[in-house]
Amino acid sequence: MSWPGEEKAWEILSRLDPEETEIRAGAVFNSENYSYELKCLGQDIRVSLKDKEITASSGTGRFIINDLGKYSRLSILSYLVNAKDIPLTGELVRPSDLSGGGIFVRGTHVIPIDEIAECFGSDPEKFSAIGKELGGSGRDYGDVSIEFFPFPRVPMTIIVWAGDEDFPPKASLLCDSTCTLQLPIDILWSTAMMVVKTITN
Repeated sequence: MSWPGEEKAWEILSRLDPEETEIRAGAVFNSENYSYELKCLGQDIRVSLKDKEITASSGTGRFIINDLGKYSRLSILSYLVNAKDIPLTGELVRPSDLSGGGIFVRGTHVIPIDEIAECFGSDPEKFSAIGKELGGSGRDYGDVSIEFFPFPRVPMTIIVWAGDEDFPPKASLLCDSTCTLQLPIDILWSTAMMVVKTITN
């Protein structure tokens, strides 16, 4: 199934210089089968320019590509098209504070970060285990926090605070301040949805 915007993204990507794209996106281009190999949440993803297909070798990878296709597919293509070879700042920002970031907190577009709080607020060890399975790394925020890499140059940090008698569990999603240099804001939203839905699957 092709989602809106995919055909245009395939067209643009096919015209880009593979060597430059490799460097920009932190991907690997296979000239034999004319495809890019890319890490997505620790999973090996293959983007075939020849067949216009996105595939994965692991069960989690296939879940990301197929079950979460409306979030993942255009995000993957857009990342390969837009990524820039620039260093991360390490400055974490709330997506809703970015220009156009209202998309993250309005109506049906609200990122279901509360689901992560509900799932892991009382079980931080489980959150840490899932983080490792998805190629994430622990960070020193909240009661438990993981830096995930949906794409090599687009880290997203999820922080979980455990609940107590007075307060329910809480979770937050933060991005590196360079995120909108790598992806348009609507694609950043889709990427965040992909991350949260993969974690809570």
